[in-house]
Amino acid sequence: MKTTLFSTVSAAVTGILLTAVSCNTSTVTPTPGTTAELRVSAPFVNQTTQFAFDLAKQVNAQDGPAKNVFISPLSLHMALGMILNGANGQTAQEIQKTLKLDAQTLAEANTTYQNLMANLPGVDPKVTMRLANSVWYRNTFTVETAFQDLLKQTFSADISAQDFNNPATVGTINSWASQKTNGKIPKVIDQIQPDNVLFLMNALYFKGDWTTRFDAAKTTDSPFTLVSDAQTTVRMMRLNTQLNHASRPGYSAFELPYGAGNYVMTVLLPTSNTTADALINNLNSDEWALLQKDMTKSLFDIGLPKFTVNYEAKLNNVLSTLGMPTAFTDRADFTKINAKGGLLLSFVKQNTFVAVDETGTEAAAVTTDGISTTSVQMPTLCDRPFVFVIHEKTSGTVLFVGKIADPTKTNA
Repeated sequence: MKTTLFSTVSAAVTGILLTAVSCNTSTVTPTPGTTAELRVSAPFVNQTTQFAFDLAKQVNAQDGPAKNVFISPLSLHMALGMILNGANGQTAQEIQKTLKLDAQTLAEANTTYQNLMANLPGVDPKVTMRLANSVWYRNTFTVETAFQDLLKQTFSADISAQDFNNPATVGTINSWASQKTNGKIPKVIDQIQPDNVLFLMNALYFKGDWTTRFDAAKTTDSPFTLVSDAQTTVRMMRLNTQLNHASRPGYSAFELPYGAGNYVMTVLLPTSNTTADALINNLNSDEWALLQKDMTKSLFDIGLPKFTVNYEAKLNNVLSTLGMPTAFTDRADFTKINAKGGLLLSFVKQNTFVAVDETGTEAAAVTTDGISTTSVQMPTLCDRPFVFVIHEKTSGTVLFVGKIADPTKTNA
């Protein structure tokens, strides 16, 4: 039987736990005024955007229409990218295809990961955006030097051998997650099992103030219609300013920029005859590209509820459905991590946090979708379940995707 080696944790953290077996091209050119070093190939952008929406579909289906969802495709993609570098054979092929990287070489993907790690956090000096990676392995377990060197060079990963039999090690790992997410993800693991040999983690932290803040004096109690058609009362923020917005079949959308405008939250509001779940199911990289082209700027009056969400998702079944089932079985091949083999993914888990108020957004291991409007003349109120996406416009990178089914619910 194989023991577990990886776990995926997201709190602005994605963690991957490995268990060991025992007998017991073209580029997106930066916009003027942005960091010239941030260059991500168009194929990588398109494919990873598709991965983001495929992931959102599966996680949303797993949780159901009445629950809030908040995920970080970028955090998960990087964590799995590290794991991909330790995989061989069918295991590697499935992970690469799931990540939508099968049209690229692993070397090309690693170049992009390295670029994102080095340059994405500095794109907008007015926004705090941090990426961090770490690997924690049992001090009696051997991790191939080549694998360690690649993760250090490409992913800037901290790598540490630990005594997994010492109860204090759990606290050490959790402290790393908490520190990298500004305390928003204080715990990602409860215990370490005897067959766990390696934890691999990505942490993503984002904090941005709106370019144009909401006036707190205009925030009022307002009705919000739930999926059940029942109503709850939310604190509805109001803003009337120049915004990018568009109407698409089945939904409307608007952008709320942060800082200098490189990072934005796009809010997608389904029309009255459809649902947020249907909207998510229809999102793909092509639709997303069309939405970006349709955006026009004009005076726009919106209402957006304040909300805070703590979210946790175990992603084993989601990732198996998306195309990488072998990694979770005894047939897994992670011989680039340890040449003797006998490793499998025990679990992939993401812990996330997001808080949205009049000032801006703070998010950790988070994916955010956008809210949309239905009319330029009349106020557009997000008074029913909606989707939001937090993304970086220079590179096209999707950081977070979320669905708010009930803004009054803090825990998913």
